[in-house]
Amino acid sequence: MRIISGTHRGRQIFPDKNFTARPTTDFAKENLFNVLSNYMDFEGLKALDLFSGTGSISYELASRGATEIVAVELNYNHYTFIKRTICELGFKSIRVYKNDTFAACKKLRGQQFNLIFADPPYNLPRIKEVPAAIFDNDLLAEEGIAVIEHPGTIDYSDLPYFAEHREYGSVNFSIFRKTKS
Repeated sequence: MRIISGTHRGRQIFPDKNFTARPTTDFAKENLFNVLSNYMDFEGLKALDLFSGTGSISYELASRGATEIVAVELNYNHYTFIKRTICELGFKSIRVYKNDTFAACKKLRGQQFNLIFADPPYNLPRIKEVPAAIFDNDLLAEEGIAVIEHPGTIDYSDLPYFAEHREYGSVNFSIFRKTKS
């Protein structure tokens, strides 16, 4: 796993051996960020990273100049790995919380983010509810983008704000855009 671009470009990150998270592949992450860079500037961005896992997306955003990143991860081992890696990399813009994503979304209600990334476990029983956790709590700012990584068996295309689907190998992303009405 590596940071693709920005101040820490090329930096390798090695998760602990006891890791159970499925990190977004470098190939998929690079392609996704190429798409996102056509829609937004990462400099000064306020972002939310749900189901953070390894923290890979948060590190990528911080390296590219996002100024405020909230990472949410429930698994204690993953949470401590993210905290340790943030310190090792010297990122001051990332705050990580050990919490359930659905509970965190309720707690964050009233805050808005320019970019939201969610990478739930593919076997999560409530995986279809992830977009509702974001939109019912009004977490996405106007002109913001939410990206949900999911298995190919999930289809979010009938939901409000759905904009497009991208597939990179076995990795699927549904992209939601909140545009001015």
